[in-house]
Amino acid sequence: MNNTIKGLLFDFGGTLDSKGDHWSTILWDLYVRLEINVTQEAFYQAYVHAERKAALERIILPDFNMEQVLLAKVATQFEFLKALNYRLDDDLINSIATSGYDFAKHHIAKAKIVLSLLANKIPMVMVSNFYGNLQTVLEDYKIDHFFDTVIESAVVGVRKPDPQIYRLGIDAIKLEAKECLVIGDSLSKDIEPGNSCGCQTAWLKGNSLEHDVDSDVKPTYTISDINEVLDIVFEDGDLSTKK
Repeated sequence: MNNTIKGLLFDFGGTLDSKGDHWSTILWDLYVRLEINVTQEAFYQAYVHAERKAALERIILPDFNMEQVLLAKVATQFEFLKALNYRLDDDLINSIATSGYDFAKHHIAKAKIVLSLLANKIPMVMVSNFYGNLQTVLEDYKIDHFFDTVIESAVVGVRKPDPQIYRLGIDAIKLEAKECLVIGDSLSKDIEPGNSCGCQTAWLKGNSLEHDVDSDVKPTYTISDINEVLDIVFEDGDLSTKK
């Protein structure tokens, strides 16, 4: 086992619910697949608008699962796009939300295998920008029990990329920062604040419409699959070491 790593801080969106792909990319792919006739630039403007509205207004309730989150966000995107004079079929909102929910479920099922191998061997904390309903989402996907603590931006009042949200995770498992590994898909929101806290960092590199892939931020590790976390933590191949 890697003796320098004694705790794990996982991001959620784009990390456990996809293969490192940002949700802007996932949703854009669904727009294209469903032949929704908008430009990529207009879509991205709508995506950012919906994200900001979800962070500032109560459009997502504490009992919403991931499908309901996507319904609220995509409806807000459509509203924005209609204001730009795009003609859209509202029935497609449900199609996008259902497909997005199933996409996340597929990738979380793969991540669940990794989490189960890590469980009871090393403390794990979820650190995520979310809307006050992350516990509901984790319970719905049946992975909530893997995490010692959930640090959610809407609950603690701190959002990434502020390093303080990761410091809360470090404090929760009572370790030194250098003993913790931050795992996330965003260089700017996960890796940079993790580095600044003094943590080791693992960047899950996927596809993104955002531009931080050109960042100068350097992770400790770069991975292309969540399974590679096992290679980092259990560098000697030993999965039997107890917490």
